[in-house]
Amino acid sequence: MSGPEIITLGCRLNYAESEAMRLMALGQDDLIIVNSCAVTGEAVRQTRQAIRRAKRARPDARVVVTGCAAQVEPESFAAMSEVSLVLGNREKMALPRHLTSREADVRVSDIMAVRETAPHLASGFSERSRAFVEVQNGCDHRCTFCIIPYGRGNSRSVPAGAVVEKVKALVDEGFREVVLTGVDVTSYGPDLPGEPTLGLLIERILRHVPDLPRLRLSSLDCIEIDPRLEEIIVHEPRFMPHLHMSFQAGDDMVLKRMKRRHSRIQAVELVQRLKARRPEIAIGADLIAGFPTETDEMHANSVALIDECDIVMGHVFPYSPRQGTPAARMPQVPPPLVKERARRLREASARRRSAWLQGLVGSTQRVLTERGGGGHSEHFAPVEITGLAVGEIVDVTIVGLEGDRLKGVKA
Repeated sequence: MSGPEIITLGCRLNYAESEAMRLMALGQDDLIIVNSCAVTGEAVRQTRQAIRRAKRARPDARVVVTGCAAQVEPESFAAMSEVSLVLGNREKMALPRHLTSREADVRVSDIMAVRETAPHLASGFSERSRAFVEVQNGCDHRCTFCIIPYGRGNSRSVPAGAVVEKVKALVDEGFREVVLTGVDVTSYGPDLPGEPTLGLLIERILRHVPDLPRLRLSSLDCIEIDPRLEEIIVHEPRFMPHLHMSFQAGDDMVLKRMKRRHSRIQAVELVQRLKARRPEIAIGADLIAGFPTETDEMHANSVALIDECDIVMGHVFPYSPRQGTPAARMPQVPPPLVKERARRLREASARRRSAWLQGLVGSTQRVLTERGGGGHSEHFAPVEITGLAVGEIVDVTIVGLEGDRLKGVKA
């Protein structure tokens, strides 16, 4: 059965929730759902572009806008002539009811009042290889550049038993890899009875779902990696050797002005400690270029962090002010300089990534096959291999590198 067209911007949690909405709206072919992001001003601009582009392509379709940008500034999206309905982040998980309701065209509740946790446990991509399971939502921290807590609400966790049952069901359906997602996934647990940690949750999943071959985490706050989780990362073969860190900057003054909770040396020492114990771990990281007050020296410290932390998957964001955040009131870096600094960070990251991928040529990697004639290694290197069914985990000999993808043949 066909369903709505869904346009997703932003984080893995959004992608997981988009898939949940797709399943809720099966058969609604005249529907376009835009699941928005508010992490930067540019993300909001891209959301508006996507809405206009989608409506031009399908003028008879009904456009529903949801996600963080819709939660934070609903009236601005309701004012767009292309938009039929605006739903908040709470409301989108009751999509069928809102699609048939005759209520107002803007339905956005106070996200800070939300206490329930992910009843949908958004998960499952139709390729039947990798699934995403939401274990946490919201954020209790207030980084000065970030509007997301006002889009997602305060931190709340899904009880471990519900997570284990969902993961088990996905494995029974044929999924070979599960990614645990959340807005601030490493903050999992303090709101639950007994205050379990993320490490304890993962232990329970691995113990109670022995047939799960591969487990990953979405973006991590390095200061919240507890000793239990660290031991799993370095010793557990079913926990994939790939970590994506929310570093944001490599300079202590910038980190302080961002209101991050880690220092530069803490980031470097964590990566060095993990890679000393499990050398194959691949590090990804979010980095912001041109944060307010950033000097050339501060920027250079962020560039140097790419080598010091061996960041082979750098996600670089040019800073853009978000109205309502403290950083928007700080002295701004000129936009052309922000753009130039983002380019330097991307180039440094690309060099590191290219060297890493080239170093894998000639090796044998365990690859999970996906749609489109490819897959990913255990440390999330992209591998192109054809002639295999989706959802297999196979040994692949890496025979070359073409662009940003490894070329492989079945070993």
